This record gives sequence, C-alpha cells and structure tokens, in this order.
Amino acid sequence: MTVLHPRAYKVTVVWTLGLLFLGSIVHATESSLACPDWPTCFGTMMPEMTGGVFWEHLHRLVAGGLVLMFILATWLARKETSDRPWIFRLSIVGVGLLLVQSFFGGLTVIYRLPDLISTTHLSLAFIFLSLATVLAVATHGSTNSKSPPAMKGLSRSDGTKLAAYAAIAAVAVFVQSVIGALVRHTDGGMSCPDIPLCLGQIVPPLVNIQITSHFLHRTMAVVTSGAVIFLYAWTKTRCEIPNHVQRLVVIAVGLLVIQVLLGVASVLTVLAIPPVSLHTLVAAALLSILVGIATVGARSNANVKTLNPPHTR
Repeated sequence: MTVLHPRAYKVTVVWTLGLLFLGSIVHATESSLACPDWPTCFGTMMPEMTGGVFWEHLHRLVAGGLVLMFILATWLARKETSDRPWIFRLSIVGVGLLLVQSFFGGLTVIYRLPDLISTTHLSLAFIFLSLATVLAVATHGSTNSKSPPAMKGLSRSDGTKLAAYAAIAAVAVFVQSVIGALVRHTDGGMSCPDIPLCLGQIVPPLVNIQITSHFLHRTMAVVTSGAVIFLYAWTKTRCEIPNHVQRLVVIAVGLLVIQVLLGVASVLTVLAIPPVSLHTLVAAALLSILVGIATVGARSNANVKTLNPPHTR
C-alpha cells in the first residue's frame, strides 16, 4: 500500500520555503501593514488584491494553506506510522508551533510591527522549517507502515559525527538568521554601509541596537562559514560517506556562497528587493539542508542500533 505522509512532509518543507520567501517580499516592499487588521484585511477575507495588499494578503492565504497541509500530513502520519509513534507526536508539536507562529503573525499587525514580536515570528518559522525537514527526511523511503530502509554506507561512529557536525552548522545558521531578523526589523540593514568593514572599522562603535545587531550578523556569518566548511572538509576525508550525502554537503557549500554574495549585494544595492528577499530564502534553504544532513546521520545511527541490538546473557 502506498503511503502518503512522506510526500506530505516534503510538500510542507517546500511550502514553508515559499512562505518564508513571500514573507521577505512583504517586508522588503513595506507591505507588512497594508492590511491594518487581522485575521481579516479591511474587514473582509477577500480584499482587492492590489499594491501592498496583494503581497500581505497572499502571504496570509499561503500561511493558511500551510496549516491545512501540515494538519493533513499529521493525520496521515497517525494512520501510517504505527511502528514509530514519535513521528505523529512530533507532528502534533509542529501543528502547535504553526498555530503559535500564526498568532505571532497576527500580533505583528495588531501592535504595528514591534521588533521583538516580529523577530520571534520569523524565528518560529525557521524552527518549524527545521521540524518539517526532520519529518521529511526521517520518513523518506517509507513504502508501507513500517520504518524506511536503513541508510547504507554509514557506520555508527560516522553517523554520530555527521549528525553532530551538521547540527552545529544548522544551529549557527539559525542563530545568524535570528540576528538577521533583528537587523531587518530594527531597520539596521544599512547601519554598516560599507563591506567588508563596518563604518570603516573592523569592530565599529556598538552604540545602538542597529549597529550591534548588524555587526553580530556579520560575525555569525564567519562562524557559520567555518562550520559549513568544516563539515565539507570532514566528509571529504571519510570515504564511507554515501554519495547522496556528499552531494547534500556540496549543495550546502554552494548555498553558503550564494548567501554571502546576497548579503553583500543587499548592502551594495541599499537593500534592493531581489537580493534582500532571496537572502532570507537561501538562509532557510541552507538551514533545511543542514538539518536534513543531521537527520540522515541520526537516522543511520538509529538503524545501526536496530539492526545490531546489544547481546544479552
């Protein structure tokens, strides 16, 4: 019997990436308050889709579709993952996370874009993306109600290290993204108008939240780059790492390079809409890829334990 929950989780990941990109466009086009009320827009669910209202209300409609899509995925998982109840439980957490994230989206409108609430709104979206990615990777390869086949080519030791190194890189990307959200919502995108220096200095005077957050964002970019490059270098020394995992790591490095270039372009173009919007999308894609790699390592480790249970006397 064909199972549907793995496909539903994959669609959720792609849908979330699209929603994050759309949300970035909303902010870049200054359309966040184009609909002054919530959950309606000018008192209706179907306003005239022109100007900023188009982007803001489209963002809301896509967000509503994501909630319905993930609820469907959760329902399918309840029926199709009887041998792995943690899949359904994690999905329930995801549903709750989506609802809280939607609530914060409403608060951003009601309270007119407060920095902390707006940053939390985006941060929760990145957390949900990570959760959806874990579910998509963990259920990949499922063909019936049983667990997917074991990942071949990874020893328990290599699986543990792969999961750890990728998770560290993913955490770095997440922290950098949260700081980036703070930069965006405090209007600090041009507080350091020069590159690679900031106000002509390696360490600028940290006199306000805009300069401080922007400098920390750039600093975390160095940390993130180091973590991703280390992951790439380590996988190159391990001939046991499967080719598909190697390809994912190469994709992560490629996304990292694109992300850095988009960050530079955002400053050089004085926050033009295309590079700023793509900057958020690529950061989300990089996070998803790294979480996926970490899940592959963890899943391999779990499968090794299952296939080789400890001997008892």
